[in-house]
Amino acid sequence: MIVVVGIGADGMTGLAETSRAELRRATVVYGSRRQLDLLDDTVAAPRREWPSPMLPALRTLLDDHTQDIHVVASGDPLLHGIGGTLIRLHGPERVRVLPHVSSVALACARMGWNAHDTEVISLVTAQPHTAVRRGGQAIVLSKNGSTPRELAALLTAHGRGDSTISVLENLSGPTEHRRDGTARRWAADAPPDVDDLNVIAVRYLPDERVSPLPDDAFVHDGQITKRGIRAVTLAALAPRPGERLWDVGAGSGSISVEWCRSWRGCGAVAFESDERRRRNIESNAAAFGLEIDVRGEAPDAFDGAEAPAAIFIGGGLTRPGLLDACLDHLPPGGRLIANAVTAESESLLAQAHSRYGGDLRRFQHYRGEPLGSFTGWRPQMPVTQWAVTR
Repeated sequence: MIVVVGIGADGMTGLAETSRAELRRATVVYGSRRQLDLLDDTVAAPRREWPSPMLPALRTLLDDHTQDIHVVASGDPLLHGIGGTLIRLHGPERVRVLPHVSSVALACARMGWNAHDTEVISLVTAQPHTAVRRGGQAIVLSKNGSTPRELAALLTAHGRGDSTISVLENLSGPTEHRRDGTARRWAADAPPDVDDLNVIAVRYLPDERVSPLPDDAFVHDGQITKRGIRAVTLAALAPRPGERLWDVGAGSGSISVEWCRSWRGCGAVAFESDERRRRNIESNAAAFGLEIDVRGEAPDAFDGAEAPAAIFIGGGLTRPGLLDACLDHLPPGGRLIANAVTAESESLLAQAHSRYGGDLRRFQHYRGEPLGSFTGWRPQMPVTQWAVTR
């Protein structure tokens, strides 16, 4: 059995008696150097610091031991911690977790925030741009003392410089410290002595949480699925939590961005032949705190991409073999949505509809524009859409 004991910056004094008793009976204790140093002399077991890389050691943790193995971890080991990794590797029946008060709970208490209104984002292993948001509030788990400055710089670069930031260091420890400011101020003049053990409380301003997003929220060269068509396309794609999209002929990546924002855990792979547009997709992903796998031209770049639950074809339909390749990669129950604006690509969708069934629709949007002293309707390019479920 692996017994994982959560511990805070206040060390043994903050532990419940159950956790202290577990550590006192331990025959070996694993943990990081910081966590092992929090143990006092009542813990007599040998202390073993995790090697780097750590994952191979976690896989073989039970191989050479006949007795229980104890692990110390920060706060709640099941909140972006080692507890979940150990359960995934060894199963819940072989891992017992004794949680401590998490840094997230402590940070919410210091900020006066309801935990259920607050997103939790870990930058311990993820890139800083994944903590960029366009509204709301979050507790961000830092990788080290430079994380607050890096995040503040990204927020400022993406128009969120007015966001308020509180950096909370050594929560519950004797040297607990709080620093408040704006993202703009932290980006320009971050303190040089921020402790590596810190979390960041962020209220994202200005709050611009809208869906679907306006077209001007994206960097693009005109190759973008416009807002109205984007809305009906997302409705047809019907994203579900944790699903992955293949966005073929992605252009600006607007469909990928909207897909990833729709539900927790949704991811996307964007295929685009134009290098400048691939850079635009990467910029748009960063602006919304998303990780989108940006690849080259489809179908050549399909190899090695994580399997999709749905595929959207926004461009390149007339490329020989593209539609068939997309259908071949669609899993049972997967959805394929294709939009066409040219007569040639419309013809391909009509043929596919005759062969495979599904739904064939045509959308025509009009905009009211000045016509002399009156208002007239100016039509946008009609879009033909084919939707099929395998």
